[in-house]
Amino acid sequence: MDNIRNIPAKHLTEGVDGHYAHGERLTLGLVKLQPGSIVPLHSHPHEQITYIVKGSLNMNIGGKEYLLTEGMYHVIPSNTLHNAVAPEYCEAIDVFNPVREDYRTR
Repeated sequence: MDNIRNIPAKHLTEGVDGHYAHGERLTLGLVKLQPGSIVPLHSHPHEQITYIVKGSLNMNIGGKEYLLTEGMYHVIPSNTLHNAVAPEYCEAIDVFNPVREDYRTR
């Protein structure tokens, strides 16, 4: 057990950093997005759930636009194109299955 904020951050893109914990079958991440930061359009084989803890996030998921605000979540199916733009400071929880081996920092 540990505080996820104590895990060294992985820099994802300009203004976007994540702290990731890994189990045997899934990855939990606390992602911090600075105002105006952009997560480029991408896809991956992992199923993802994004939950907004603080702030808001504009997301395009599978060609549809969504505004996620505090307390909202969205399930992103595997291999679905998606991106995100932070109109303000945002903290989000991301859960991935299977494990995001590429996000391991320790």
